[in-house]
Amino acid sequence: MTTTVAPRKPSLAARLGRGLSNGRVTAVLILLPPAVLLFTLFVMLPLGESAYYAFFNWNGYGAPTDYVGFENFERILGHSIFHKAVGNTLWIVAASLLIQMPLALFLALLIHRKTPTNAVFRLIFFMPYILAEVAAGLIWSFVFDGNYGVTASLAQTFGMEQFFILADRDWAFVAVVTVIVWKYFGFHMMIYIAALQGVPEDQIEAARIEGASNRQIVRHVQIPRIKPALIVSAFFAIIGALQVFDIIIPLTNGGPSNQTHTIVTYLYTFGLTRLNIGFGSAVGILLFIAAVTTALLYQRIFMKGEPE
Repeated sequence: MTTTVAPRKPSLAARLGRGLSNGRVTAVLILLPPAVLLFTLFVMLPLGESAYYAFFNWNGYGAPTDYVGFENFERILGHSIFHKAVGNTLWIVAASLLIQMPLALFLALLIHRKTPTNAVFRLIFFMPYILAEVAAGLIWSFVFDGNYGVTASLAQTFGMEQFFILADRDWAFVAVVTVIVWKYFGFHMMIYIAALQGVPEDQIEAARIEGASNRQIVRHVQIPRIKPALIVSAFFAIIGALQVFDIIIPLTNGGPSNQTHTIVTYLYTFGLTRLNIGFGSAVGILLFIAAVTTALLYQRIFMKGEPE
C-alpha cells in the first residue's frame, strides 16, 4: 500500500529568503513605511482628532475644554435641516444610479468603437468632468439666472415671466441634480467605453451569425462582459454622491431656505462657517461612518465574487 506524503510548506525563513531574492521584501520595506506614515498623518490622525472634538462645544480656538458628551450628536439627529440634507444626499445617490449611469452606458454603447468621429464625441462628453466643480457651479448659476442667463433668454423668447430656478424651493434641488448628472456622466462613460473595448469582437460576431439583434447583443453579450466595470462605476457614484459639496456651494449655497443642503454642505454651513467645530466634527464622524459602512456593505454584497 502506497502512502502519499503531503508536501511540506516552506518555512518562514525560506519564504523570506525567496522574497529577498526576487526583490519583493525589499520593495515592501522601502515603499510601505512612507505610505503608512502619510496615511497616519493625513487620514488616521485627523479622524482621531475629529472624533475627540465631536464631544466638545468648541469654536476652534485654544484647547477644547467644554465637554458636552453626545450632545452634538443629539442636536444633529434632532435637526430638521440635517434630515433634509440626508434626504437630498439619498436623492443624489438615486439620480446617480438611475439617471447618470444609464445615460453614460447608453452613450458608451454608441461611441465605444475606435473611430475619429467617436473620439470627438468622447472628448465633448468628457469635458464637463475635466471642468473644476466650482467653475461648473458658477457657470450653471449664470445659466439659471432669471435676469441675464439662458433661462431669462428662453423666458423672453417664449413670452414667459422671469423664472428664478435657484431661488425656487421646489425647483432648486432639481437644478442641482441636473448639474451633478451633467458633470459626472462623462467619467462613468469612459469607464464603460474602456470595458466595452475589451469585449472580444469574435463573441459579438458569433452572436450576429446566430441571428441576434443589436439589442440582444447588448443585453446578452456586452453588458454581462462589462459587469465588473458597472459594479465599480456604481461604487464610485454612491461614494461620490455622499461627498457632493463643490458644485452646490456656488450654485445655491444650500438655499433657498436650506432646501439643497447635502451632508457635506450641512457640515460646512453649520459647523465651519459658524465656528462650531465640535458640532461639525460630529457631522464628519457620522458621514465617515456612513461612507465606510456603505463601502463595506457594497463590497460584501456586490464585489464578493469579483476577481481581485
